[in-house]
Amino acid sequence: MILNEGRVIVELMVNHESRTVTVRPSDVLLDVLRGQLGLTGAKPGCKNGDCGVCTVIFDGWPVKSCLVLAVEAVGHQILTVEGLGGVAPVQKAFVDSGAFQCGYCTSGFLMVCHALSLNKPRAEEYEIEEWLQSNLCRCTSYKEIREALKTVFQSLS
Repeated sequence: MILNEGRVIVELMVNHESRTVTVRPSDVLLDVLRGQLGLTGAKPGCKNGDCGVCTVIFDGWPVKSCLVLAVEAVGHQILTVEGLGGVAPVQKAFVDSGAFQCGYCTSGFLMVCHALSLNKPRAEEYEIEEWLQSNLCRCTSYKEIREALKTVFQSLS
């Protein structure tokens, strides 16, 4: 249904729940998640896909939500850090390994690491490095993040 100002009503599947939102065709998923759904775990950073702080899982794979139009998400499964519920193995491993410092980038890293553990639970060191390159951390807790991932992989074996 098209409303005034070219807005449309769409249904998004976010964190295993159907959510109805009104969007402009140019609205990015990040802004809809934060502004309309109150899911603020994905953060605004560079807004051009370089930093990864807005990473969510889209049909099982990590994507930068600042680069995805909300209308493109219709019919797809979106998982945000809030959808992990505080109980995902990767979250516990991050806490146990101290894999965060200021915390701004943590949700993006959690989502990349969660997706990696789902898609490649026996990832080699070079694969871990490749996946982590999609996110930036200025506080340099990469060593701890790698340790957390290895802990998750061991628990999945």
